[in-house]
Amino acid sequence: MAGKVNERKIALDILTEMGKSESYQKSAVKLALNKYDFLESKQKAFIKYLAEGTIERQISLDYVISQFSKTPISKMSKVILYIIRMGAFQILYMDSVPDSAAVNEAVKLTSKMHLFGLKGFVNAVLRNISRNKDEIVWPNPGESKESRIKFLSVKYAEPEWLSEMFLENYGFKQTRDIFKFFLEPRPVTVRFSSRFSNEELRKILLKMKHANNGTIEMKPSSLLHYAMDLYHTDNIRYLPGFEEGAFMVQDISSMLVTEVAGIKKGDTVIDVCAAPGGKSLHAADVLSQTGKVIARDISENKCILIRENVMRMKLSNVTVEDYDAEKHDAGLENKADVLYCDLPCSGLGVIARKPDIKMNTDINAINNLQIKQRNILNSVWNYVKPGGTLIYSTCTMTKQENEDNFRWILQNLPFEAVSIKERLPEKMREIPTAGAGYIQIIPGEYGTDGFFIAKFKRKEN
Repeated sequence: MAGKVNERKIALDILTEMGKSESYQKSAVKLALNKYDFLESKQKAFIKYLAEGTIERQISLDYVISQFSKTPISKMSKVILYIIRMGAFQILYMDSVPDSAAVNEAVKLTSKMHLFGLKGFVNAVLRNISRNKDEIVWPNPGESKESRIKFLSVKYAEPEWLSEMFLENYGFKQTRDIFKFFLEPRPVTVRFSSRFSNEELRKILLKMKHANNGTIEMKPSSLLHYAMDLYHTDNIRYLPGFEEGAFMVQDISSMLVTEVAGIKKGDTVIDVCAAPGGKSLHAADVLSQTGKVIARDISENKCILIRENVMRMKLSNVTVEDYDAEKHDAGLENKADVLYCDLPCSGLGVIARKPDIKMNTDINAINNLQIKQRNILNSVWNYVKPGGTLIYSTCTMTKQENEDNFRWILQNLPFEAVSIKERLPEKMREIPTAGAGYIQIIPGEYGTDGFFIAKFKRKEN
């Protein structure tokens, strides 16, 4: 059955589904892979890489296609444009696929979609790209701001507004390094549960090593001893140890929230925007079945996901509640030893994992998110006990959502910043702002996603 499936047709269906709305939905990839879960790992990996890569590289692909097509992209039907983008992606970025196969399969796919009259057009454009791919003229970065924005946008497939923002905040060289990192394949990073002994984890890792026909590559974290990067994993749910609750998928940067918080046994921890639950469950793990974690989120579906993880990780000290963080809850006033405010954000630090993010946001959305973040902070700050801890974090890179909010909290709420330098992994203690109470983690600098973490102590009076 699996052999008769056309992987490129599935990838095309994913792109078609994602293109039905103005916002690209990464969930379309997950839904398709779940539907075709019977396929071999190699087939699913091909579908995922082709579909996500075509979206991720869309700006670059359209730039190239425009050089070799007499018909403007704006005049192409969506289906033909998707087929040509997929073919161009294979030619330019998939060395494992011969150019001839990329072209021929695109023509076959055009026929399969009953667009027989356009077979010649698809064939001509893709063969033209294949013959001339080494002569493609990319923008020159030059020295001017405008030329560098154009270069960064086209070469690394990032929107011009984002290229301009990063260029202003991080300079040309660092922006180029960040954008390169965004295009690199990211591992699945897991945090191991402290419920398991070293010997038990050793046995799980041994089984894991032989899973997926021995294709899984494991790399222990150099930052946190209980974390590991996994490569070539296929479906994480099928890995040894998953059902037993031996590990939770969570990036290192996200794990640092609990490291920085300094949670003590018996503490009450409140997480006001908890889904999918990584930070809440990490806090519960540190509490070792003592204290209490209240994990909240606005969506019942998200709360269901958190509860599933709580059950799988066998944590008895976590309560999951469906609640809107923008609505104040008087019942939680002065209850939290530690308050997690990992708030909705633009997500620009995790583009490497979620390439659709760059297609779904803009500067107006970022400004609106800052308003929402401050509304939530105004609503929840007094859940913290006097002398207690507030952790503000995001997985983004904008000053509006990060440094500006850090200063806003100090100016508008009864908190003081607390140094986090000694609570960071030794490699990260060099970050200059750590002593001032916050860090902006640059994507790729420590092999992690981009992330912002700030720590505050509520004033006693």
